[in-house]
Amino acid sequence: MDLLQEGSALPRGLSFSDRVYIAPSTSFVKGGVTIAIRNAQGVVNFWESDFASIEDWANSEIELGADILNQLSFLRNLKNVKSCLGRPSPLIMGIVNVTPDSFSDGGKYEATTDAYAHALKLFEAGADILDIGGESTRPGADAVDLNQELARVLPVVDKCKNLGPLISVDTRKSQVMAQGLDYGATLINDVTALQYDSDSLRIVADKNTAVCLMHSAADPKFMQDNPTYDHVLFDVIDYLHERVSVCLKAGLTRDKIIVDPGIGFGKTVEHNLVLLKGLRFFHSLGCPVLLGVSRKSFIEKLDRSGEAENRIGGSLSALLIGLAAGVQVFRVHDVEETRQAIAVWQAVDKIPLA
Repeated sequence: MDLLQEGSALPRGLSFSDRVYIAPSTSFVKGGVTIAIRNAQGVVNFWESDFASIEDWANSEIELGADILNQLSFLRNLKNVKSCLGRPSPLIMGIVNVTPDSFSDGGKYEATTDAYAHALKLFEAGADILDIGGESTRPGADAVDLNQELARVLPVVDKCKNLGPLISVDTRKSQVMAQGLDYGATLINDVTALQYDSDSLRIVADKNTAVCLMHSAADPKFMQDNPTYDHVLFDVIDYLHERVSVCLKAGLTRDKIIVDPGIGFGKTVEHNLVLLKGLRFFHSLGCPVLLGVSRKSFIEKLDRSGEAENRIGGSLSALLIGLAAGVQVFRVHDVEETRQAIAVWQAVDKIPLA
């Protein structure tokens, strides 16, 4: 992401075919922001600027001025709001896979008693959210029958609902969403951003529940078959922008919508790295951002092959990138290690040098 020199004049005469993306910069505390503009030919250019200059620029742009000012308002809110889903952020979402075939811990917690014991351990280690799923969405995974998924998920939700953490149901099926919410869940985490099942949006809107919208290029069975993008960062942002708009039209408010770039879901290693480097641009959507990098295979592709449970170092490295970008929610297997990493990072970030 090569930037033009700070202070370079922003372009005039934007058209509706252009897309503007605004992100907090490394000098955000002093009002610094980064602007990316993608034209109709797909060419992206970057600028460094500040709030006042961008406001002046937006007021001169007839076509896109309102959108630019809207994004600026989201960034101002980001500076003032330090909570997500009613809790101080960043939040740690602990993964509870009630499945036989998840990529990292498949089969370990398939039984309800084992899943609950694992959830209790994650809570005691510091999880703010427990994400309970009964269908693996790893690359190449087969779909799971509805009744089987319900039988896996609902007993665990029922046992965990009074533990203390928020309860999330990780599913793409509307009936699992509806029954999971009835059993005590307060968040839906859908890898298809409510597109797999035509009833999902209605369920979430009718129950006015929080939802995490993730980007995924295709069905898990085929998503790693040569994924391609014009510009992965801004293609993913555009997709999530559209899905957020759909949810807003259905009656949800932005504070109940979380966006997830979907690291590893229909992306190459390079795609994942570009998304990590550009995480701060997701704040232009005006919603909390979730990052799920825990133990994912891109880590071993950058280092060396090994078991998924041995990728904690790479997971924490990516976590720190997310912290620097202002990510509000981290979905992880290793809650204790994540809690420690966040505590140290926050302590260093807050300490004055003078």
